[in-house]
Amino acid sequence: MLLTKLQPCTLLRQHKQVLRLALSQTSARAYTTTMTLSQKLKPAARVSGQKQDVWSIINEAAAASPKQPIVNMGQGFFGYNPPSFIIDAAKGALDRVECNQYSPTKGRPRLKKAIADAYSPFWGKKIDPETEVTITTGANEGMLSAFMAFIEPGDEVIIFEPFFDQYISNIEMPGGKIVYVPMQPPATGATKTSSAADWTIDFDQLERAITPKTKMIVLNTPHNPVGKVFSKEELQKIGDLCVKNEIIILSDEVYDRLFYVPFTRIGTLSPEIARLTLTVGSAGKNFYATGWRVGWLLGPAELIKYVSAAHTRICYSSVSPLQEACAVAFEQADAHNFWDDAVREMKSKIDRFNEVWDELGLPYSEPEGGYFVLVNMAKVKLPKDYPFPPHVANRPRDFKLAWFLIQEVGVAAIPPTEFYTDENAHLAEDYIRFAVCKEDSVLEDAKERLRGLKKYM
Repeated sequence: MLLTKLQPCTLLRQHKQVLRLALSQTSARAYTTTMTLSQKLKPAARVSGQKQDVWSIINEAAAASPKQPIVNMGQGFFGYNPPSFIIDAAKGALDRVECNQYSPTKGRPRLKKAIADAYSPFWGKKIDPETEVTITTGANEGMLSAFMAFIEPGDEVIIFEPFFDQYISNIEMPGGKIVYVPMQPPATGATKTSSAADWTIDFDQLERAITPKTKMIVLNTPHNPVGKVFSKEELQKIGDLCVKNEIIILSDEVYDRLFYVPFTRIGTLSPEIARLTLTVGSAGKNFYATGWRVGWLLGPAELIKYVSAAHTRICYSSVSPLQEACAVAFEQADAHNFWDDAVREMKSKIDRFNEVWDELGLPYSEPEGGYFVLVNMAKVKLPKDYPFPPHVANRPRDFKLAWFLIQEVGVAAIPPTEFYTDENAHLAEDYIRFAVCKEDSVLEDAKERLRGLKKYM
């Protein structure tokens, strides 16, 4: 039985009453023509007044750059297709009537079983595909479902900086209050290359951030954008704090098959930690298909059932033929040596790309997992009179660096202060994030262009 602190939100417990009330109010409402558009169409506070997001800024800059075609190493989409056995599974699913219709809201049975079979060995127990797995429309919607299931107005959620930007709006949607705990970059990050492991958490600060209102903590390992794989010792400390304070752990492990150092899943550390942990996965990240939007959550039945209930209200069910293809991908991955090949190939791409930073003498964080590289560009001197547009000029230095790279070098990358609060943006203002999940020829093109930075150092 869930303790009081871990109860699902009132919205789910009362969804039938809310729906009936909403329908009655809608049918009774009399719209008038005297109301002005500005009043009638006023947007909700959760989406109004937001500054232009990083994806729009970078994409618009790339489209307007004189250096065409741009080498896009910004957004983390793959520059190549999944292997043929996965593509063939998707094509085959489209020929089947049942795969072109609604899937069960919790996911297709074949995919749930395939995920349970794939992950049970990591947990050292049999995962029940019917009660401990739910399929979502990508990992992002899965995390939104988790927040909508458990967060009520005023509940606090701890996240580490830097964070994936979607966390923020997803937590704010149900009225959650975000409490930020920054990871500290390596002290020598501007002068020498170091491991992503050197980005650290102050655990005293983390413990001070916990209050009686703390309902959930969000963990991301392997981490985007840092590339850090949290050590077993770090995870144990986080898990122990959550057990002590009855806090749900939402562990974003979408890069869980791309790790280059030992990788621990926090939900496997102990039964006490496991009962509080929801683990998030992504077929898009696993199988080079970010556009498929197939994700999942694993966890104890007492938590998963409420995530499933929220998912049902958000989008009912997820895309059927691609769920079937993902099931085949899991079933056949080992036979094709897919997991080992994926790690070897991605690590090769990271090493290939990072050669240019060694040439230029620009330090970077050596990734322990995932496919992002953070490069410190404190040594790059931007011209004092460079004509940055106003929406870039008033942002931190990394936005100016990213704009400059696009306009003068022809390479698009992401400024990581987008993943920070204003208070802590200074920690990353000299860094730029590059996504290396591209064809080797693209990486070589990017390296050749980036050598043009020499004249600005």
